[in-house]
Amino acid sequence: MPKYVIVGASAAGIGAVEAIREVDPVGSLTVISEEACPQYSRPMISDLVSGKAEFDKMMCREDQFWEKKGVQALTGRTAVRLNLTQKWVALDKGDHVNFDKLLIATGGMPFVPKIEGAEKEGVFSFTTLSDAEVLAEKIESAGNAVVVGGGLIGVSVTEALVKRGLRVTMVELKGNILSLILDPTASEMVENVISNAGVNIVSGQTVQRILGKPEADNVVGGVVLTNGDLVPCDLVIIAIGVIPRVELISGTDVKTNRGIIVDKFMRTNVSDVYASGDVAEAYDFVLGENRLLPLWPLAQLEGKVAGYNMAGKKAEYPGGTAMSALKYFDIPIISIGIVNPREDDAYEILVKHQPERDLYKKIVLKDDVIVGLTLVNDIERAGVIFHLMKNCVKVKKFKQELLSEDFSLATLSRSLRRKLYPGEY
Repeated sequence: MPKYVIVGASAAGIGAVEAIREVDPVGSLTVISEEACPQYSRPMISDLVSGKAEFDKMMCREDQFWEKKGVQALTGRTAVRLNLTQKWVALDKGDHVNFDKLLIATGGMPFVPKIEGAEKEGVFSFTTLSDAEVLAEKIESAGNAVVVGGGLIGVSVTEALVKRGLRVTMVELKGNILSLILDPTASEMVENVISNAGVNIVSGQTVQRILGKPEADNVVGGVVLTNGDLVPCDLVIIAIGVIPRVELISGTDVKTNRGIIVDKFMRTNVSDVYASGDVAEAYDFVLGENRLLPLWPLAQLEGKVAGYNMAGKKAEYPGGTAMSALKYFDIPIISIGIVNPREDDAYEILVKHQPERDLYKKIVLKDDVIVGLTLVNDIERAGVIFHLMKNCVKVKKFKQELLSEDFSLATLSRSLRRKLYPGEY
């Protein structure tokens, strides 16, 4: 009977468990997770901190999920070493688990730069449930916070803190917030909304040093920026981003770049070893190459593909791309694919900006195929445009209509509608 072992029990691990059980209802299946309760939605962490959601609403699978799937769930345990020759995973208490098929779904960990004073009480990261629970408790006695990072995580935690009544300073090293998913125009629109909510946004700077309080140097009292400015605060949240957790495969033959390199079947270069989720470099259908794409839906799909292949059912990952759908500070945004193309490449850019209505639409084309999409405050047509993008449809004949408020499925020919939505037309 096959022995499946999955290290990591978040989106990719859950997807793999469900796929394996579709194909093999009885094979031995063990999941190893550092978290005591791993089956929650990490994207909802900010909702927990803000008070918008209780923990039970964050659960993406029921309490009995592991039991019902026939899984030996080793929660609160850490995988510390692999022996790929003898095929076992060593655990933190000296025991080990044998495997026939192994999935590495260890995810990512916060990137925390070296900052003097980062060990002080009141400095947090923002990627796990335990982070959120401690932070939510600390907020009760805080008045001011500094968020280091103006990307998705930084904006998410900033909104949560504002909702809890804190005065927040967001510090972003680059010139614009959300620079990985928005161009400068869209970023400025979002910055204005966030600033109007009372947030002080400092760009082009980062935190050089974290200071203690006069009466307790081990407790956060403020930060010093690279320009020398002092910002008083009670909390510092490091929200720069995440990096793949590849330490488990250190010293093995598993190939890595920034993350673990996989093919379209989620296989590594080592037989019977797979990787999925934030730790893996998977195929980006826009760029036509593998890259890190730390996104919850893609991690779950990658895990599902890995699970099918581990259990003997051939499945190919169709590819993903950078995709963000967010609504922080009540401003809906869709960002997909290439949003800031290099000037030296042959891209065509279509833009419709209506400042008086706070609307912005941008479509990036290459060889008449959509490779990038940005929508701010008008996201209704994102689904249709994404289908055109995913199917590499040549849009030359109707590209100017893509930005029209009247653009819809009805704009497309019947034959194209059938291609995009087979079975519906």
